Amino acid sequence: MDILEKINWQEVQTLSITWMVKILGTIIILLVGKWIARKIAAIISKSMEKANTDSTIIGFTSKLVYLVAMVFVITAALSQLGIQTASIITIVGAAGLAIGLALQGALSNFAAGILIIFFRPFKIDDLLEVAGIVGTVRVIELFTTTVVTLDNKTVIIPNAQLTGDKIINFTETEDIRIDLVFGVSYNDNIDEVKNICLEIMKEDKRILSEPAPFTGMLEHGESSVNYAVRPWVKAAEYWPVYFDLHEKIKRKFDEQGISIPFPQRDIHIISENKQEEK
Repeated sequence: MDILEKINWQEVQTLSITWMVKILGTIIILLVGKWIARKIAAIISKSMEKANTDSTIIGFTSKLVYLVAMVFVITAALSQLGIQTASIITIVGAAGLAIGLALQGALSNFAAGILIIFFRPFKIDDLLEVAGIVGTVRVIELFTTTVVTLDNKTVIIPNAQLTGDKIINFTETEDIRIDLVFGVSYNDNIDEVKNICLEIMKEDKRILSEPAPFTGMLEHGESSVNYAVRPWVKAAEYWPVYFDLHEKIKRKFDEQGISIPFPQRDIHIISENKQEEK
């Protein structure tokens, strides 16, 4: 009873009311702040959708805005409870630095993902040649990009590898040129070779008339005369026309008796006896 008599019940009541108000205020700040953060993210997302912004950028930006807003909300809630947020921010910063050093590779992929999303060197459904892979872009994420190759294999490429290598985009422009080289014998007629290649390209409806297909002598090789064959096609027709032309021109050369020579060298052997006689 003596202990209970010594307690100042008025102070206890005052402290209880004070902490109840602080806790209630903290809950209100968290709930209202979370609602406001979602509203802001939704407004930004809708505005970007109206501007026809890429869906990947919309998702990333809305999430980033929401997270930043929630950081301020949580800081305000902790301040309401009387907690010194400066020390917490210092601890979080130190922990972030340690985590950053441990996850350098992941962070480099994250930074590369942000660059890809904002600068958009390629987009979904583009046909690319990158990191030694040719395929169509299916998914662009913050850490990786998913590409489906021509033989229908799914390849997940780290974004840092994409930004650190050259990117060849076959669908950035509507029309694309196919570069082929055919070697024939030195004995074959130049005009006949060129006419065969041009006729085959003119017969193929997938090959564009403008720019006009071109055939010309490229170089004098060691064992063959090499001709450049350069038709223009729509980007989607690149590979079908590429393979078909190789087959059609080879068949036509065979029909017309035009030979595609194997690499060959002339070797002269000087015997030791002849050297001694000299």
